[in-house]
Amino acid sequence: MAKQRIVVVGAGGCGREVAWIVAELEAHRKSFEFAGFVVSDLSRLGPRDSRDRVLGDLEWLRSHRNRYDGLAMGIGSPGTRLHIATELEREFGPEWWPEIMHPSVLLERESATLGHGIVLCPNVVGTVNLVIEAHAMVHYSCTIGHESRIGRGTVLNPGANISGGVNVGPGVLVGTGAVILQYLTIGDGATVGAGAVVTKDVPAGASVVGVPARALALGPSEVPG
Repeated sequence: MAKQRIVVVGAGGCGREVAWIVAELEAHRKSFEFAGFVVSDLSRLGPRDSRDRVLGDLEWLRSHRNRYDGLAMGIGSPGTRLHIATELEREFGPEWWPEIMHPSVLLERESATLGHGIVLCPNVVGTVNLVIEAHAMVHYSCTIGHESRIGRGTVLNPGANISGGVNVGPGVLVGTGAVILQYLTIGDGATVGAGAVVTKDVPAGASVVGVPARALALGPSEVPG
């Protein structure tokens, strides 16, 4: 079986983590191969980016389709994930975005609805009847309870705990170690700060922090992760 050559969109730390998972899949299943990174703007590459493995920008994707077979999103910001995914999906449909799921992930596949382009990192544990929408990213050691929904482009940072029946909207950031109690709704584009314990619904676009979590007015550069 030929390996599927995967280009990771984004060349920073999150992108390197996704490339690592692709390499782990190659080692376990022999079906994936990391081809390199692309970025949206080459002029903005910084010292924390993997410059030596960057193939080019998004235009490179359009003009070198024979060089790869699939794409994976390696961007940690939900808003940027959604923006880039929307742009690329005009030309690269769902068939270009395989599930990137580390071999250690545990969830009931039969009852799950999994969107294209999702990334599930090591030691993620999900239970039954999950919905994980396209381009969502669940970082390592997160837990997701029964009947929960993780929205398109949402990012769960390491160690987040999503209880049963939680509805997390698209473009949400759930910070490291945060806990969301059962049957709550986290509105579109909201942010849950690191270590927060959410006991009430969170409105769309709101940022909440603390134990119990309370709304906090923040500028775009001050959002907790």
